Amino acid sequence: YVEMVNQFLDRLGIVKAPLIGHSMGGTVSLSTAMRYPEKIVKVAVIGSPIHGSSLNILLKLSGIPAIAALLFRMPPLLSFFTLIGGYLTTPRGGYQFYRQVRAEMSQVSMHSFFQSIGTLRRTDLRPHLSKVRPPTLGIYGKWDFIVHPNQAKELQKGVPHAKTLIYPDAGHLPMMDTPDRLIRDIREFLLAK
Repeated sequence: YVEMVNQFLDRLGIVKAPLIGHSMGGTVSLSTAMRYPEKIVKVAVIGSPIHGSSLNILLKLSGIPAIAALLFRMPPLLSFFTLIGGYLTTPRGGYQFYRQVRAEMSQVSMHSFFQSIGTLRRTDLRPHLSKVRPPTLGIYGKWDFIVHPNQAKELQKGVPHAKTLIYPDAGHLPMMDTPDRLIRDIREFLLAK
């Protein structure tokens, strides 16, 4: 995914840019900042795993090929786990999240789902975080049951110049739980010199 981001920037002629990513997108954003420090001017991550062990057990299990195959072959079971995941993901918008995920899952192949979750499960950015040079912001929801909020501490430990925020009223989706605060904090981060 890091190479895809790099190629995207190159193709659009973007020489330098900030990156903001949620969940796996934040992990990719951090990895891109490590690999291409000359291109990334700031990086913000929202509910992003630094280490795959921080993922919810149901998510880890769904990255195992046999379990992923079972879930995709049994739509009612997939629906049930998606509904539970929705309520674990965001305290306020569980059903809305469930509907979004169901719509998106209909467009995802079992192979790509397994590959993404499996890759995330094996992720460990900790040994490489010292390579992150640009200003860094980490935002985590206190009630995030998908990616443990202790990842804020991992980010802070590996990137001492990072600013980390824990939102007391948010889960894995601060953009749904506390959108005004998230917008304010991201805007402030991006506009800071």
